[in-house]
Amino acid sequence: MSESNKATTALRTVGVPREVKTAEHRVAMTPDGVREFERHGIEVFVETHAGEGASIADADYVAAGATIVPTAADAWSQQMVVKVKEPKAEEFGFLRADLTLFTYLHLAAYPEVARALLTAGTTGIAYETVQTDNGALPLLAPMSEVAGRLAPQMGAHYLERHNGGRGVLMGGAPGVRPAKVVVLGAGNVGWNAAWIAAGMEAEVVLFDKNIDRLRWVDQIQKGRVVTLASNRGAIERNVADADLVIGAVLVAGGRAPVVVSDAMVRTMKPGAVIVDVAIDQGGCIETIHETTHNDPVYELHGVIHYGVGNMPGAVPHTSTYALTNATLPYQLEVALYGAGGAAQRDASLACGINTVGGQITNAPVAEALGATAADPISLLRG
Repeated sequence: MSESNKATTALRTVGVPREVKTAEHRVAMTPDGVREFERHGIEVFVETHAGEGASIADADYVAAGATIVPTAADAWSQQMVVKVKEPKAEEFGFLRADLTLFTYLHLAAYPEVARALLTAGTTGIAYETVQTDNGALPLLAPMSEVAGRLAPQMGAHYLERHNGGRGVLMGGAPGVRPAKVVVLGAGNVGWNAAWIAAGMEAEVVLFDKNIDRLRWVDQIQKGRVVTLASNRGAIERNVADADLVIGAVLVAGGRAPVVVSDAMVRTMKPGAVIVDVAIDQGGCIETIHETTHNDPVYELHGVIHYGVGNMPGAVPHTSTYALTNATLPYQLEVALYGAGGAAQRDASLACGINTVGGQITNAPVAEALGATAADPISLLRG
């Protein structure tokens, strides 16, 4: 087979395993997605009960043309596997050199996953690093929107006294000041968090380094959200006065920078709450560590910390449809043309390829892991 043919070999079988991350109930494909693959002659094998948490029955997949398989091994044995979250340790044994894996990887935050992919030689494509020419992240955006909208809701919950918080109502009451919410980052997560917090009638301060982005928010919100240029002094003052701090800082493919230091957290009010949505990229709050939906918070320096790494998993029905609406065209492109062929046709998919044949192939990911990035298309031609 010629090099060009290798790069463009179609993938005729796709596996959809059940997610195993703690309390992760999303699924990587809906029955409508199965129908699209089936229409192109691509067989889809769905692990039994994979969609159950998102309120999608096995029978719905069968009606769309999927084959239900009894075990994770059956789903993972296909040419391409689509998932929602990064593989866990119990799934590392399914990785192999002739597998294309398409999922959220967040390798900068999960170096053990990177090592497993490199050791196995798997072609790993990450939703979060698929990037268009204008810098947009089309497969990260829908989950960023969901996580951003969830963040004030979670913060409000843990501000309640019986949940360990200060006992502050987000919108206050007539004659009583509302909660002060500080949002760090005005991207998709931060903008949505600020929007929902403002809708809850909180006092909202939104930080970002990009003045044009803040100008855009200001034009839409018309003063309901206070926008501030990000600098250490302004962040220190506002964090100290906050009831709720929402971390929403993103570096595509890389580790999130620490914006709020341990010293800043120590200045916060007892019972204040931190929700760090950037935790799946390492977090932007120095005192944060990853938690789970089953054990979502901990207290440090008198402050409640929420660091769940798969926040949209709390609303899996909504999240599954929001995610798969965005991922389906890209998944189908990879299946139809192979990872190399799809990357040649669509430069945004080339950005999404993180690992090939034991090498890192995305520059920000490589930098975060202390490696050198190789060209994915060249490797896939080899």
